[in-house]
Order: sequence, then C-alpha cells, then structure tokens
Amino acid sequence: MQKGNEKGNPKALLPIGVFLVIYLGLGILFEYGMDIPMGFYNVPIVVSFLAALLVACLQNPRLKFDDKLSIMAKGVGDKNIVTMILIFMTAGIFVGVVGRDSAESVAYFLLSVIPARFAVIVLFLVSCFVSLAMGTSVGTITLITPIAVAVANGSGFAVPLCIGSVMGGAMFGDNLSFISDTTIAACNGQGCKMKDKFRANIGIALPAALVTLAILFIKTSGTDAGSAIHMEYDLIQIIPYLLVLAGGIIGINVFAVLLVGIISGSIIMLATGATEAASLLSNMGSGAAGMYETAMVAVLVSAICALIHEYGGFTALLSFTRRIFKTRKGGKLGVGLLVGAMDIATANNTVAIVMANPIAKEMSEEYGISPKSTASILDTFSCIFQGVIPYGAQMLVAISTASELGCGISAFDIMPNLFYPYILSIISLIYIFLIPEKKRS
Repeated sequence: MQKGNEKGNPKALLPIGVFLVIYLGLGILFEYGMDIPMGFYNVPIVVSFLAALLVACLQNPRLKFDDKLSIMAKGVGDKNIVTMILIFMTAGIFVGVVGRDSAESVAYFLLSVIPARFAVIVLFLVSCFVSLAMGTSVGTITLITPIAVAVANGSGFAVPLCIGSVMGGAMFGDNLSFISDTTIAACNGQGCKMKDKFRANIGIALPAALVTLAILFIKTSGTDAGSAIHMEYDLIQIIPYLLVLAGGIIGINVFAVLLVGIISGSIIMLATGATEAASLLSNMGSGAAGMYETAMVAVLVSAICALIHEYGGFTALLSFTRRIFKTRKGGKLGVGLLVGAMDIATANNTVAIVMANPIAKEMSEEYGISPKSTASILDTFSCIFQGVIPYGAQMLVAISTASELGCGISAFDIMPNLFYPYILSIISLIYIFLIPEKKRS
C-alpha cells in the first residue's frame, strides 16, 4: 500500500463517521423507534458505504478526482482484497452445493444416541460442529433453534438455556471455520495463512468451549429430563464438510480445499438423490450470489480506507492509539476494542472486521504484533461482541424462530445463558496479557 500522508489528519476519518451515523442511526430508528423487525438489517449497508465513499471523494479538493480514482483502484486491487472476494464466492458455491440438511442430520444423530439429560450439552456441541462446517453462525442458529425448542419442550430444560447454548456454539464455529466470512476477512486483511490463524485461535476458543461445557454440565446435572428426540438422518452428507475442515487444518490451499468440497458435495448430493443436476447448478449460483453484499462491502471499504490512508486519517488514529496503549499487550487490546466498537455500531461481525482491518494492520506493525495474532484477535473479539448484542442478527433470528414456534422470549431472557461469549472474553484477556508472543521479525 502507498505510504500515505505522514501528517495525521483526524478530519480524514469523517467518512467512517458518516457511515456510522447513517447505518447506526437508521438502524436504531427502524428497530426501536418504528418497531420494524430486524430493523438494523433493513438499512442497505452498501448504500451507506457509498455515501461514506462520496464524502471521502469530496474531501481534499486539492487532489484531482482522477488521482483519487487511482488511489481507490490501488486499494481495491490489493492482492489480499482480490483473494478475499474470490474466497467469499467459492465458499458461497460450496455452501450452495452441500445445502443444510446434513447439519440437521448431525443434530438428530447425536440427540438420538446421547441420553436426554445431556441434551443441552449436545445442542452446544452440535452448534459448534455445524457452524465450524458451514462457516455461518446465523445459518446454524436458523437450523438448530427449532431443534432446541423441541428439545426444551421434550426434556423440560428452559428454552432460553437451550437457545443460549445454540448461540454459543454457533459463535464458536463462526470464529474458527475456514469458510467463515470472518475468518476469510481477518486472514486476508492481515496477510496470514488460515491454518496459522486457526492454530492461534484454537488456543483461545477451545478452552472457552471446555469451560462452557463444564458450566452446562453443572447447570443441567440432576435434571429429570424427558425422552430423547428421534428423527431421520443421513450422515453421508457431512463428508464434504469433514473434507473441508480436515484440509483447512492440514494447511492445504483454501481454493483447493473448497474445490474438493464442491466436487465431493456435488457427487454425494446427486448420488443420494438429495438434489437434481439442474437444481445443483442453480444452488451454486444462489450460493455465490449470497456473497454479493459481503464482497461489495469489501470493495467499498478498501476504496474508502485507501483515501483515508492517503489523507492521513490512519496516522492520526495511530497517534491517538499510542497515547492510550503504550505496550504491545495494550496494542492487542486496542485491536480487540477497535473491532468490538465497529461491531457494536454495525451489528455485523464480518463488516466490523473489514472496516477494522486496515487500521488493525497499521497497529500490528506499530506494536510488533504478528499477523496471525492480529487476525485471531479481530475474529475473536468481533464474535464476542456479535454473540451478545441484543440487536445482532444472531439474536434476532433466534428470537424470531422461537416466536414462530410459540415461544415468546426476549433477548434479555437469552443473554444470561450466553456462557460461551462471556467465557471467551475472559480467556481472550488472559491470552492478551498473560501469554507471551515473540516479537515479529
């Protein structure tokens, strides 16, 4: 990236402020002022970023518009941005091919073989696996919440506890999955390999998951649970997910891993009669199209950030950060709080990471933080905040799904049962302040 303006210019950060005012302001108005369901997600985020880009283009009139276009083109054409977009599209095709029936199969299989008194623990474990395989917390919550409600009705466990377990597991997989939007964005934004980020991340996420399991066991032990749930399942459909997961952990190139997943998924879906050839192609297109907004956000944010960098906005932000965070550990916390603030404002952990990426990269270079550690912190903290905010898509989808099934609960009923995000935040702070990291070479 170009060197940019070495003099700090806080006014260059105005486009970010404009985006937040439009997106957050309208989101609050729709959600709480006009009582529009999923109000935050009725605000067109691409339009909000276009408005911010317009403001960035109007700034610094001494620079010709053609020069600004060149600066934006360099930002958008960055290798990491192009790679990120291509991975988004390929991952979308993979999810479109394999569908989501296999996720339900895993849930029903485990619920049928494990005693009902462990049903809440099973819900957490199933959600962990499904989100790890599918790479989407919202998709996992959409799939597993109806099962959680059925478990609650059949076993006697509280609905908020069951749904809270599902949401916690969903955020676990979203944080670690190789095909998750957040992983793709964090790794490519920081220029690190996914396997390296995974290895750094698992040291934070796994202990948090184990502590959560212990809490769930203690909380549900001694409960006189009802009968187990018995539904049909077809485990052969999880093979593509397992291949992608194994390939990612081994360290095979992500495009090769996804290609294997797409081919194996296509063969299995056609051979088992789960889908027809024409429908399979249609599903591929739908999967790729589902990544349109995420890809466009990446393009627009990279263009905006290129101009902000040129105008000296990042230099001003780094100067401010230096005054607050003096050490490398403080820098790590600063990266986490930065993406957390973006997530609170946007209610979208992927967008939060994309917005925070360029600033976090500058901070990591300033404080000597490794790319894998920065990517891990970005992904982890975004999932922590996204997993607990009452107006996030994850929470709203869970409440809406439960309501459709006759369970009237609120976000504040579920929030006390979100054990995983709370434990993850504690483990993350331990990781930042107590676990040493060798300084980058």
